[in-house]
Amino acid sequence: MSRSQRLLDLIQILRRHRYPVTGALLADELKISLRTLYRDIVSLQEQGAHIEGEAGLGYVLRSGYMLPPLMFSEEEIEALVLGSRWVAKRGDSRLAAAARNALAKISAVVPTELRDASDQSALLVGPGTPIAADHPELPLIRKAIRSEHKLVLTYLDLKGLQSQRTIWPFALGFFDHARVVVAWCELRAGFRHFRTDRILAVESLEQRYPRRRQVMLKEWREREGIAAQ
Repeated sequence: MSRSQRLLDLIQILRRHRYPVTGALLADELKISLRTLYRDIVSLQEQGAHIEGEAGLGYVLRSGYMLPPLMFSEEEIEALVLGSRWVAKRGDSRLAAAARNALAKISAVVPTELRDASDQSALLVGPGTPIAADHPELPLIRKAIRSEHKLVLTYLDLKGLQSQRTIWPFALGFFDHARVVVAWCELRAGFRHFRTDRILAVESLEQRYPRRRQVMLKEWREREGIAAQ
């Protein structure tokens, strides 16, 4: 591994950790000596990386540092291409367009050999039963999740019964055959799942819900036994 690649890898490892991580762990993951690690950290700090900490205590990368060039391995390129192709087939039209645009931006700045790997990737998304029709309100639902605002749904359940629900949406699941809003339902006073193809109408309220999205997502995962992604 070249030194430049090692420095990029070190930045990426630090980005994964929100709290200080010891030099020993960093050196072990990079397969280098502690002495080399300390030199690399000093080098990155001199280049403007906001790395705080010291030997024996651990290191953390503060926000605000952007790497000028985008460098990916061939497998990382394949993962990006495959993910984009999946979103193009399983996401709504706006997400599909965003995936294509993001991949085009990445292709514009990576070296030629990696750009060729992106264009010629042989990892394909297989055919399957078409997902439910593109719901026109999906962008509104995603916006409500990002801004932590309540939604009012007119919903049709499995028995064909219609109801109106005020929900606190905090996640949107994409499956092969359906999309599901994960939310706290005020009517049921608990976590509920709503298929988007059964939502008859949706209205976004100006009112923010009283809990943080990430807190509810963590509680829901623990309750359902779902590992963090």
